[in-house]
Amino acid sequence: MGMIQWDKSEIITRNAPRDTGPYSQGLIAGPFVFVSGQGPLDPDTGEIVDGTVEEQTILTFKNIEAILAEAGATLQDVVKVTAHLQDINDFDKFSQTYETLFTDSIKPVRTTVGSQLVGIKVEADVIAILARSPV
Repeated sequence: MGMIQWDKSEIITRNAPRDTGPYSQGLIAGPFVFVSGQGPLDPDTGEIVDGTVEEQTILTFKNIEAILAEAGATLQDVVKVTAHLQDINDFDKFSQTYETLFTDSIKPVRTTVGSQLVGIKVEADVIAILARSPV
């Protein structure tokens, strides 16, 4: 049985914060889009934008959306979200804001954990599917 081989290509956009280390903003591999962990950073300056967990959640996912858009996907194409909260007690506030961002009736699977984030309240990464096929 032959192995499926997929090419991978890097996603680069100026509409989201640039890499701050040796990793890509995102990758396309086969039908999937993988977006690196994003936080509440200003795409132009790379500086942290302070705010409530709700405000930081919105900006974090706006940055994710920009990377997805460069790949030809949207939040509605996301199948998996991993979210990190500096304070796990912000879980309900995060979830209420998160719910407004994912409007499809079928929500992505999600893992949310408390993490030792430095200077930010939220970080998230996603996996999306590029070409949806009818179910």
